[in-house]
Amino acid sequence: MSKEQRRMVDALIRRPQPAQPQSVEQMRTSFAAMMATMNVPMGVRITQTTLGNRPCVVVDPEKHAHPGVILYFHGGSYILGSPYTAMSLTANLVSKTNIRSMSLDYRLAPEHPFPAALEDALAAYRGLLDDGVEANSIVFAGDSAGGGIAVSTCLMAREADLPMPAAVVTFSAGLDKTHSGASMDSKLGLDPFFTREGFAFTDAMYLAGQDAHHELVSPARFADLTGFPPLLLQVGTNEVLLDDSTRLAERAWAAGVDVILDVTADVPHVFQAFSGILDEADQALDRASLFITQHLS
Repeated sequence: MSKEQRRMVDALIRRPQPAQPQSVEQMRTSFAAMMATMNVPMGVRITQTTLGNRPCVVVDPEKHAHPGVILYFHGGSYILGSPYTAMSLTANLVSKTNIRSMSLDYRLAPEHPFPAALEDALAAYRGLLDDGVEANSIVFAGDSAGGGIAVSTCLMAREADLPMPAAVVTFSAGLDKTHSGASMDSKLGLDPFFTREGFAFTDAMYLAGQDAHHELVSPARFADLTGFPPLLLQVGTNEVLLDDSTRLAERAWAAGVDVILDVTADVPHVFQAFSGILDEADQALDRASLFITQHLS
């Protein structure tokens, strides 16, 4: 592990912010530009399809594909992002596991507030099952808001009497829209991305007046995880969302669910995206890939 690498990444993402508030479209453009600078490994094929009546980007290994599907949900506070902004993550998982990823282009707020993204995710899962893919051949994965979608889609699948996927992997998941974890204050300033004021802005667009005290938007506080598949929750210590993962892990333990809480020191939100730049990113992706292959073997 390199302290110099971590300092470099921290400086990179603490660039000066715009003097004036940005529109949603400007935020989307800025986010896409930032994520386009992340490293995407060679040796994968990228194609487009539809899944559950939504666009979907398929990332395949160029050869020696193993059975299974990683159903991936990108991050972006439910208002930003696309499968392409998460390409450094999905392509690395595919490259390391030789397992296909299908990354869903779910609907975004404020045009489509809660629960639109979750409805799209559940429809995508149904689509895979209807196509004959066995549930035990599917892993849910996601970063940030997408990690929250991965968890909440399991809740919705259970409610719909659908089988659980084989496992769930989250990178810096957003799991508590009440923002009641102690890390929301203790990590303020260490986190280069998020503040309470920023969350108030994006949450208002996503929730559109609906209650944050709901298991589908705050599963780390309110969800019953009974019957859940094995979980891998990866998070960094320099995140205000740290306690979203630690509290979900506690709920999983209480429900008798196999869970690995994987905390890396001195790294930022979704640090795994910095593959090839930050040693900890590559190491975390290695651990995530091993977890996926173990549960799809």
